[in-house]
Amino acid sequence: MKNFLISYLAYSFASGLLVSMGGVVYLSCDNKYLGAMLFGLGLYTIIQFGFYLFTGKVGYIVNKGVKYIPEVLLILFGNFIGTFVTAFLVNQTRFGNAISEKAYNIMEGKLADSPLSAFILAIFCGMLMYIAVENASISRKTNSDVSIIAGTLLAIMVFILSGFNHCIADMFYLFVSGNYKTEAIVYFICVILGNSVGGMTLPVIRKLGGLNNNANKEQVK
Repeated sequence: MKNFLISYLAYSFASGLLVSMGGVVYLSCDNKYLGAMLFGLGLYTIIQFGFYLFTGKVGYIVNKGVKYIPEVLLILFGNFIGTFVTAFLVNQTRFGNAISEKAYNIMEGKLADSPLSAFILAIFCGMLMYIAVENASISRKTNSDVSIIAGTLLAIMVFILSGFNHCIADMFYLFVSGNYKTEAIVYFICVILGNSVGGMTLPVIRKLGGLNNNANKEQVK
């Protein structure tokens, strides 16, 4: 049990760190398209190294069942720690103030949003994260490294350029900016739930579609 916890927390911490590094490079780029693309290195590394990211794992509750929920929550906690530590370290550097200021402005807009809007925007992001992770899983079976890279970068760029909400990236923005408002509690509840719903949407559709396909096959027989 001890080794299990250490392994999950270590891999989850690493993912929080990598997403935060993606946030740093995005905030450092004047060109938002370049920044969005470079942000993708974090998720690509997480996928390649087999690290644990909440938004990449939560969708698999559909197939693994409720017994998988405690593991997903542990991953969320590890991601939380990773973003907090990275934000603290970034703020000790010479460009900490510039990063903090940009992140503050981003969180100002997010925290001013309505709970429903934050929830819906998080759903779309959750769908994209599932697409990226599942695409990588499928691409490995065909040994298509190009598909893994393209699928990961496209999903990241779409979520960032569309302004969708990613709870782990937003944790980093919150911690590095120090924009601690009471609205943040409601905001993160909405975004975590939205990412969860979004992450499970396509797996549910695929599962229902599979059931229908099986029924059709039985009718043909």
